[in-house]
Amino acid sequence: MQVLIIGAGMAGLSAAQEFVKNGHQVIVLDKGRGVGGRMSTRTIMPPDSQKGNADNIAKADHGAQYFSSKSPDFQEFVADFTQQGIIKSWQLAQRDFLRYVGTKGMNTIPKKMAENLTVFTNEKVIKIERKQVFTESEKVYTPDILILTMPAPQVLELFLHSNIQLNSSEKEHLQAIHYAPCFAVLAVLKEPTAIQSGGLILEDSPISWIADNFQKGITQTPTATIHASPEYSEENLEGDIAQIGEFLLKSASEWISPANIVSHQTHRWRYSLAQKRVENPYLEITNLSLPVLCGGDGFGIGNIEGAYLSGKAMAKRFT
Repeated sequence: MQVLIIGAGMAGLSAAQEFVKNGHQVIVLDKGRGVGGRMSTRTIMPPDSQKGNADNIAKADHGAQYFSSKSPDFQEFVADFTQQGIIKSWQLAQRDFLRYVGTKGMNTIPKKMAENLTVFTNEKVIKIERKQVFTESEKVYTPDILILTMPAPQVLELFLHSNIQLNSSEKEHLQAIHYAPCFAVLAVLKEPTAIQSGGLILEDSPISWIADNFQKGITQTPTATIHASPEYSEENLEGDIAQIGEFLLKSASEWISPANIVSHQTHRWRYSLAQKRVENPYLEITNLSLPVLCGGDGFGIGNIEGAYLSGKAMAKRFT
């Protein structure tokens, strides 16, 4: 069967791998420039005068920072990628049990997952009509199965533009999912910070997290990632992003001296963390011309592990 998956994050790629393993033909579309969604690592190029020197290229994880592994299915995945050198463990000083990260950045994990898949980026789906799926670039797909893994508000928006009438239960499930936004500041530094173990979790602050990506081991040029708290991000979601970045840097000055900062940039994640989720690993939409399943980190246990399990569960629904 022909399977079309919208979203090349962990859920979409997990589903794609499972479908391919069972002999289905799969195409994955993503509106972004690359795969991974919030498992994102940004490369920050050096000034023109220093270009050509690979040591001056800075990297920073600016979406998901780490993940845990509890379920047997995901533990098997983590063990396989650890053996391949894609994943490594990370012990935070403030936590007792291990976390995991990409050895060269979080996005190395989805990139590896996508290697043998058919993935098209910069492809935004704008409408579903009967058995056809239309993109902004005027491409038309006619799948036998459609898998939607983008955040629930974007799923609802797509259904609205497609004049798809959901039943009351389906609508309530999707509307119940709530994502907290997050501002991320990426700062190139002159030298690494003194943050113990390279990661610091904060409470009762506009900042929820600071990471030293050099200590994390993903960059030769020291960089820091600052994540605003969900509360601060929600309150300032439509604020001036430059001013927000400056404020967060000042709030982090106890750990990152202003004199240590070479440059910085700020990113707004509108759908960062699924704070309210649907218990089931996916939602099946009924009364359409083709099977449509919705999943991702808004379903099941959430976070990266939950997204992986959601994608796999959606594929197993048809295998």
